[in-house]
Amino acid sequence: MAKKSLWADKVCALVMGGNTSAAMAQMRVAPDPQDLQRLRKLLIQSGLLERYPALALALNEHLALLSSPRLHRAP
Repeated sequence: MAKKSLWADKVCALVMGGNTSAAMAQMRVAPDPQDLQRLRKLLIQSGLLERYPALALALNEHLALLSSPRLHRAP
């Protein structure tokens, strides 16, 4: 069984620290759509998604782009 990626936890910590620009930059290089969905779940649970509407918009855009089959990153 593969280990759970800590990427979403680290990006959520960036947002909690107030560094949303770094979090948005990390979203551009997200490993896969599941990590972005995990990040969305963490941000909703912590109440940060409604506090930063630009972050929510960027998250939705990158999730849509990365979910496209032709744009998946090579393993």
